Amino acid sequence: MEPHGGEHKPHVPPPSLWPVGFAVGIVVLLLGLIVGWGIVLLGAVLAVGFGFLWIRDLAAGVDTSVPDIEPERREVGTPQAAPIPANVGEAGMPLPDGDEEERFPRSRFLEGATLGFGGVIGGMITLPVLGFTVLPAFVGQEKELVDVGALDDFPEGQWIITTFLQDPDVGEVSRRTAYVRHNGMLGDVPSVTIVSSRCAHLGCPVQPNGPVDDEATETQNTDQGEVTRIPTQPSGFGCPCHGGQYDTEGNRTAGPPVRALDRYEYRIRNDRLLLGDTYSVGGVDGEGKDAKISKYRLATPGVHIDGIEQLLYPIPVPK
Repeated sequence: MEPHGGEHKPHVPPPSLWPVGFAVGIVVLLLGLIVGWGIVLLGAVLAVGFGFLWIRDLAAGVDTSVPDIEPERREVGTPQAAPIPANVGEAGMPLPDGDEEERFPRSRFLEGATLGFGGVIGGMITLPVLGFTVLPAFVGQEKELVDVGALDDFPEGQWIITTFLQDPDVGEVSRRTAYVRHNGMLGDVPSVTIVSSRCAHLGCPVQPNGPVDDEATETQNTDQGEVTRIPTQPSGFGCPCHGGQYDTEGNRTAGPPVRALDRYEYRIRNDRLLLGDTYSVGGVDGEGKDAKISKYRLATPGVHIDGIEQLLYPIPVPK
């Protein structure tokens, strides 16, 4: 007697492209940890959305009921037939032809297509990120120092407004302004204060709060472009855009800026003053060659780099 309820077949998840979307969402999320929070949010939305659709397809059509199977009934007194050996009798199903053995079911094709498509997308997104992350460590990326003049061109204790080309290959668009003061000797090494003109609020150019001696302007043509030096006597620095104010060491004294003015690294080579990279400053204690500088990696204007506020900026903002 045949059991009631028919056959009970196990549920097989249908082929789907949702896993590819889920993988792309994870890759975008990881990429966002480098680029910014907006990309992180986009990746999270993609991962959650495609993950939900994937789970929905897996759960769809699952039969959790127990089949109603009636046990086989036999007439009382009916002799039991002897079991047939496995090697006796006909085959349970016809053997497949040679052509049928070479064919693949549709589910296997979609599985391979899904994995291949996901691998291509993951490679397209991941390889550029890995390239920009790893290659700079093996390729010469050291920034060329900028020669702004001889050390004697900067009288001790005198502020000099110095303009120069940060990248001569780019041209005038890379012209920058720095406020340079020779502090004298610190032991056997010259001490120089070099303050950036970029306001720590929104990046507007700050101006010296004091007279500027335009008649004493000096212009020098170097291999890296034209360098201009103008003496000034500031009591501090101010931003004409939003009212940010700084003292002569670059510390914020009033207005909306969130930190002190950035500074330039420098080298003294053959009695020439060479400017390097800029770095951010949390604050400066003391003055001149005796100043103690709270130095940080360069951050964009408006970003806190110390104090409890820095917790609001756990990932450096791209510059």
